[in-house]
Amino acid sequence: MAHGLLVLGVAAGLSVLLPAAPAAAHNSLTGSDPKNGARVATAPKRIELRFLASPAPATTKITITGPDNVPAAGGAPTFAANRVSVPFAPGAAGLYIVTYRIGSADGHPVSGEIRFTLTTGTAAAPPSTTPAPTGAAPTSPATPPTTSPAAPTPAADEVDDDGGTGWLWAIGVAVVLVVLGAGLLLRRRSARG
Repeated sequence: MAHGLLVLGVAAGLSVLLPAAPAAAHNSLTGSDPKNGARVATAPKRIELRFLASPAPATTKITITGPDNVPAAGGAPTFAANRVSVPFAPGAAGLYIVTYRIGSADGHPVSGEIRFTLTTGTAAAPPSTTPAPTGAAPTSPATPPTTSPAAPTPAADEVDDDGGTGWLWAIGVAVVLVVLGAGLLLRRRSARG
């Protein structure tokens, strides 16, 4: 009977682990510099994204946009193991959005974004001061554009099919089944002796 329970436990463990194997192949963002939602006064030289697994350069796309959707990437990304760095070309103070799209080992793309706020930026170009032609009416200075208050910064958005925790549950169930099986085997051996 104990032998039958052991076989049943192993079969149940395999049935739990096999469907979870493809989900474990998904890559995901594990961190960034600057962090999602950060407020930074000094612009970083590079934006760094860290992933669960090494992303493939051929299937990785990263963009950085600043206020008014102005591109802020200062060059091509560089790859080092599970890290991707992109030179940062800061502009005006405001919200910067780093979007990424990477391939996973199972072929499913994973995409998301991080957001951070640069509290100081480059100064805007001064208005031109060309003199008005003789006899022309003086012009009034341009009114500065109005800005709407910044929206609250949401948490990092990541699109993934399994939520990223399915494989943790599968490993936990497998460990419990192995411990139960080992306990039954030891109990059976002690009953014989």
